[in-house]
Amino acid sequence: MIDWPALSLSLRLATTTTLVLVVLAQPLAAWLAFFQSTATRLVRTLIALPLVLPPTVLGYYMLHVASPASMAGSLWQSILGKPLAFSFEGLVLATVVTNLPVMVLPAAAASSGVDRRLIDVARTLGRPWPVIYARVVLPLAWPGVLAGAAMTFAHCLGEFGVVLMIGGSIPGETRTASISVYESVQVMDHASAGRMSAILLAVAFAALLASTWPRSRWRIPA
Repeated sequence: MIDWPALSLSLRLATTTTLVLVVLAQPLAAWLAFFQSTATRLVRTLIALPLVLPPTVLGYYMLHVASPASMAGSLWQSILGKPLAFSFEGLVLATVVTNLPVMVLPAAAASSGVDRRLIDVARTLGRPWPVIYARVVLPLAWPGVLAGAAMTFAHCLGEFGVVLMIGGSIPGETRTASISVYESVQVMDHASAGRMSAILLAVAFAALLASTWPRSRWRIPA
């Protein structure tokens, strides 16, 4: 038997996280690509930190941020009347932070490959930087952005440690597909775990294949 609510929740979480990061990552990617300083090196390191931190460690800190005892968690609960931890919104917060490097770093690499002469020409025409990025950089760097979005979706779909720490396993609320696989194995229901794992494998393969497609068809000018 397939845990359809858990699969649906994972797809909704991955879609929401990807859409948030597609918007959020672009200013960061542009800054990292075109402005080199000690601050950008520090920010790049902080962004990449989730790639090397154990997911449970990141989840532990995210749980503290989302706790009603924290400023952010208390403000959230006072405004919306429900805790941020152990909620879908808490999962989105955790997966956005976790997947930030998966989205930002490919977008920054693609942006840095854009011909600087095109940017210089736009500057001589008096165009502000946001317009230059939107009209010049982004149309040329979109394969990297699309690849980052596909990788983000696939990575978010398989999140386990972070979402378990901040969300637990509430059916229909925070129990994702990866948690469902884990719990099925715990009760020796290998048939259900196998079916869910096969679905996740197929979706992840499709997302990874999609991430390579634009780079194989388009070349970003050097």
